[in-house]
Amino acid sequence: MLRIFTAAAPPFMKNGYLVADQRSDAAVLIDPGDEVDDLIARAADQRLVVQAILLTHAHLDHITGVAQAKAAFDVDTWLHRDDDVLYRAVEQQGLMFGLRVKAQPPVDRFYQAGQQLTVGGLTIAAHATPGHSPGGVCLEVRDDGATELFVGDTLFAGSIGRTDLPGGDYETLIRSIETVLFAFPDDTPAHPGHGPSTTIGQERRNNPFLSPESA
Repeated sequence: MLRIFTAAAPPFMKNGYLVADQRSDAAVLIDPGDEVDDLIARAADQRLVVQAILLTHAHLDHITGVAQAKAAFDVDTWLHRDDDVLYRAVEQQGLMFGLRVKAQPPVDRFYQAGQQLTVGGLTIAAHATPGHSPGGVCLEVRDDGATELFVGDTLFAGSIGRTDLPGGDYETLIRSIETVLFAFPDDTPAHPGHGPSTTIGQERRNNPFLSPESA
């Protein structure tokens, strides 16, 4: 079983995650945003050693805490290359919402197809799931045979990510969910970027945005 700590903060109430295995103090930080102070404090409280910052995509609410996280942990930031343009335009993204947002440190590493990262007892794979953004990914995190998904804004409990932002595409998003996420077993937990966690089976059966043919 994974050890998962989450926090959210206004204005976007976006979920950031601190994830560790059960046997070591190694951990990863997923999508640090405005809640990053809480996650940094939790890592210290739990005596976890964060070894990577993993981004599911580069919309501003998922990346505004990268600078603080890098200052705290001095580790690489990972992103899909197709979202690097969005990442570097975070200040302009902020203006769309009437917010002043600081530029973040450059991305250190880009996910590669078929690549697996090992952090302590965790094995992590980034699956390309474009649609909400061009370089959106969902992170498959495995520990002792258990698999959990961190799905960013691709899939929510009872909903899906918006596709009206630059680079979004509805048909692409639906295809990503049905071909990538729905390939996982029904009991696989899915932890989204906003709102409560769910399971793949729950969304396969009941999500009103997804076609009956995917059930």
